Amino acid sequence: MFTAFLIKYAEIGIKGKNRHLFEDALMHQIKFALKKCDGKFLIHKSQGRIYVDCQGEFDYDETVECLKNVFGISGICPVVYVEDEGFEKLCDTVVRYVSDVYPDRNKTFKVHARRANKNYPKESMEINADLGEAILNAFPEMSVDVHEPDILLCVEIREKIYLYSETIPGPGGMPVGTGGKAMLLLSGGIDSPVAGYMIAKRGVKIDAVYFHAPPYTSERAKQKVVDLARIVSAYAGPVWLHVINFTDIQLYIHEKCPHEELTIIMRRYMMRIAEHIARETGCLGLITGESIGQVASQTLNSLIATNEVCELPVYRPLIGFDKQEIVEQAQKIGTFETSILPYEDCCTIFVAKHPVTKPNVNIIRRHEHNLDEKIEELVKITLETKELIIAE
Repeated sequence: MFTAFLIKYAEIGIKGKNRHLFEDALMHQIKFALKKCDGKFLIHKSQGRIYVDCQGEFDYDETVECLKNVFGISGICPVVYVEDEGFEKLCDTVVRYVSDVYPDRNKTFKVHARRANKNYPKESMEINADLGEAILNAFPEMSVDVHEPDILLCVEIREKIYLYSETIPGPGGMPVGTGGKAMLLLSGGIDSPVAGYMIAKRGVKIDAVYFHAPPYTSERAKQKVVDLARIVSAYAGPVWLHVINFTDIQLYIHEKCPHEELTIIMRRYMMRIAEHIARETGCLGLITGESIGQVASQTLNSLIATNEVCELPVYRPLIGFDKQEIVEQAQKIGTFETSILPYEDCCTIFVAKHPVTKPNVNIIRRHEHNLDEKIEELVKITLETKELIIAE
């Protein structure tokens, strides 16, 4: 019976004169999300409201699931449109709505009318009372509760009349694209996809870089990361994934540097390369899935050593999370099952047996001098031969 959805937003509503920019960005993301659904949809806004009109047949459950992935949406209200053909016809429609939507009518209710069309002959309070009376007459087992009703029946009087009584929670946040763009260091693990999701939720467009190490990592490991990027794209929009062949750089670092410092020095070169691509693509920062103390390369000392090579800010949304919290979020957004597939990435293949946990930046710099000019040539070749995959 539902032919449209009213889209509610939260934070966007407190924006000032540029609120329309956020609304337009939200509409754009809704349009992208609904491309995956069967059916035709018209997305439009009217007087501070955004509507999705379903034109013809559509899959209700699939449409709701797609809308639940759109950042910026706080609530999704399935709506019934009613032509204004007189108040008696409205009463009949409301009674039929309650009958169809609530087969168990041993409930309390409240009618909440909003008269945006000031030419309508009844005022809001009068509409509330008269529609409430019609419902009570039709269903004597129901009762009114104006404080905590089981059913809040909303009636909006506009050019048409809109009925709805359910609000399906959305993900909240801000529409993707309103917060600039940042580069995610995406691995095949649990953490980095969650980090990308969390930054995207604040309106940031996500690009990603993945460090591949053939033949030590398989094509299946690479495909796993592409799959993770596609899952994240359901929330963040298309993800431009830059695939870097990191093998020669890793082997050279392995040859020239102390083994206990391999992880930190490799990580520093990853950050250098990611920042180079970020600058080329207009990104305003780097995103990682690091959490304090989770592994040797994520102690405070190690993070200082990693940050030292970056001029762009590094955003770490998981920095204070424990592993179980990250796992629960990964399960919630649908990346966990892919992340735990048994295909190793380059970080785990080349990890040192006894990595340093309190690296000294001066000593790390001195050991990096052992890499001489050849490392710069390897970085140049790596950047020239990178692969771009658009995950959506």
